[in-house]
Amino acid sequence: MVSANTPLDRNVVEKLVREVLRDRLIGKVGDLYRPAAHNGGPNPLVVNVSARHVHVTQEDLEVLFGPGTKLTKLKDLYQEGEFASEQQVNIIGPRNRMIPGVRILGPCRNYTQVELSYTDGIFLGLELPLRISGNHQDTPGCILTGPHGALNMKAGVIRAERHVHMHPVDLAHFGVKDGEYMKLKIDGPCGLVFERVKVRQHPKVKLEVHIDTDEGNACHLPTATRMELVK
Repeated sequence: MVSANTPLDRNVVEKLVREVLRDRLIGKVGDLYRPAAHNGGPNPLVVNVSARHVHVTQEDLEVLFGPGTKLTKLKDLYQEGEFASEQQVNIIGPRNRMIPGVRILGPCRNYTQVELSYTDGIFLGLELPLRISGNHQDTPGCILTGPHGALNMKAGVIRAERHVHMHPVDLAHFGVKDGEYMKLKIDGPCGLVFERVKVRQHPKVKLEVHIDTDEGNACHLPTATRMELVK
């Protein structure tokens, strides 16, 4: 046992700090909330507060981290095959302000994209358009820096449009089609209704709503007592 007067070894302190920060960052990648009361039907309805993150192509990953780099899995995400990686980048906006340590999600995609909240955009000096992932028309860019190099993105920085991933079974349960919009009702001390939650269908996904940190904070999602999707 270490007494109150025993000085801590610097290496031990740094190790503890790294572990705490690592745990906090893992949680920020995707915090899932699933109150017992929901109308998900045959599948549990979960809401994922999706914090700022980056998707990259293999080519851009190598620019940032060096030739031959592969994404290293840190934590599996809710959807099968998707994961938070060990790799992180810094985001620099037009005001020369920086958001450090933004995690890359895997696997690599055929486009590079940065997903931020409106609050992040205001801090960086970016006017973020609301987009579904992959739609980069008329979107701003930014600079990404990694340990090996920098990437000057001409476009691809967005605020992700809130959406719900649905399996065909879920489409049938809710009576909706791919591309339609629903409402997400959150009951609780800060309960509210999110309009225009876009339905995104895929035969291999689990029922999951994605909102960003601004939206999650607005309804204080951890205190939610019931979640409901309404057509």
